[in-house]
Parts: sequence; C-alpha cells; structure tokens
Amino acid sequence: MQTDLHLTPFLNQLAFPESPRWHDGALWFSDFHTHRVQRVDMAGRCETVVTVPGQPSGLGWLPDGRLLIVSMTDRRLLRLDGKVLTEVADLSALAPFHCNDMVVDAQGRAYVGNFGFDFAAKQTPRTTNLILVQPDGQARVVADDLHFPNGAVITPDGRTLIIGESYASRLTAFDIADDGSLSGRRVWAALNNATPDGISLDAEGAIWLASPTSREVLRVREGGEVTHRIATPGQAVACMLGGPDHRTLFVLTTKVMATPEQSLASRPGAIHTLGVAVPSAGWP
Repeated sequence: MQTDLHLTPFLNQLAFPESPRWHDGALWFSDFHTHRVQRVDMAGRCETVVTVPGQPSGLGWLPDGRLLIVSMTDRRLLRLDGKVLTEVADLSALAPFHCNDMVVDAQGRAYVGNFGFDFAAKQTPRTTNLILVQPDGQARVVADDLHFPNGAVITPDGRTLIIGESYASRLTAFDIADDGSLSGRRVWAALNNATPDGISLDAEGAIWLASPTSREVLRVREGGEVTHRIATPGQAVACMLGGPDHRTLFVLTTKVMATPEQSLASRPGAIHTLGVAVPSAGWP
C-alpha cells in the first residue's frame, strides 16, 4: 500500500466544495453554502456557472450537453437550459430529506441519493433510498435501505452502479437493467474505519474515495484491498479523476460540521491535486 504521496494545493477560499466533475476541459463543482455551481480550469481560473437557491449538489450531463443539477433543500432535479434553470423532477414525495450526490449515465438517466434524516441537527440516522430520474422527468425509487447513499459511479459497460454508503462504511454494487432498474445488491468493498463520501472510478476498476472522518483519500479494489492511502489537510468530502489526460486526482476538503454562516465567514473549503498512474473510466 502506498502512503507517501502528498497533495498539491490548487484552489482555496471556498465554503463547502462538493460533487466535482471533470467536463469539457475543466473541473465543475458545487459550493453548497454559496449556492454556486462553479468551474475551474487547470490554470486555476474559476467562474460561476449558475446560482441555485435550493443549494446545489450532484452534477451530470445529458447526452445533448445540458447540465443536470441536484437542488438539495427543496429536493428537486434541475436542468440548465442556456442560463435558465428548469425543473426536471420534484423528488420531495420520494426523498425523505435533502437530496445529495448523483451519477448520470450515458442515456441521461440520473441516480439521485438523499440524506434520509437531518444530518446537521444530529438526528438519529436512518436508512433511505436511491431515486432514478429519467430524462423526461419520470422518477421512481430503485433501491431502499441504504445508509446515507453518497457518491456513485457507473462502470464503462453501463451495467454496474457502485455507491458509497457513508454510515455503513462500505461501497455497494448493483446490476443495472436495460430500463435502469437495480438488482443483485452486494458489498463491493467493506471499508473498516473509512467513511465513503465522493468517489471516482479508474480504468483498472479501482475506486478512489474521500473519507471525511479519517481525513484521507483511499484507492480501493473490489473486495476491499487498499492500494493507496493519502492524508488530507482538511476533511476530504469528494474526489474526481480528470485533467487533460484524466490522470489528475482532484481532492475536495472542507469542515463538514461548520454551519453555513461559519463556512461563509472562514472559507475552509479547498481543492487539491495529485498526479496518478491510472486514468478515469466510466461515469461520472
């Protein structure tokens, strides 16, 4: 296991950066507490793409290039049409609490997770579901009994979805049917003391994951073998492979339990980079 790698600072003075995606030559991400979806190029030039009043989270793209955005607190999936946000689906009848990360497949189908309980108020954790939203806005639950579903990836063949269950310290896999339904649930990797948040898949089938509780990013193979373990300067909440050759690991950190007011005042969020040997694969 490799443990001697170190992260390079890339972008700082963010509030709560999350849900990073490499797209069209730049890193896109949501900054929760500023309500902004932002993009930053490799030179560090950062711009705001759109402001989401309901707090943006998961990002993904339709086959025609339009951006999908999870709006957390009002539990909606939005689409950016030019400069206008359009509702794709209202998920408030299906998601019991704030919506969170998502992965969008090659057909534009979005798999959207949610907290299941009031995390900030320290309610007793309870399991929740994963929602599938079709490009036309039809939505249905495709998996239940998930312990804080968080980052998710889809394998290059489009047949397997792997999702982090933060409160169960595991990565869980499902088979994807032609209609987007999920079956064949299984533990892809048990993670012991790590808490999977955002994740990214590489071309060898291993997964990079951010673990805020242990302040590190890990590279894990199916079955649980850890090949890399890298300490982070803050709480790691997400990671994404990208860059021109898809061999740059972007690591997002912040202070998880800070209130929005504290995050806006102190700006603890940052993005760091690490060069890796194996490029990205699959979705996102």
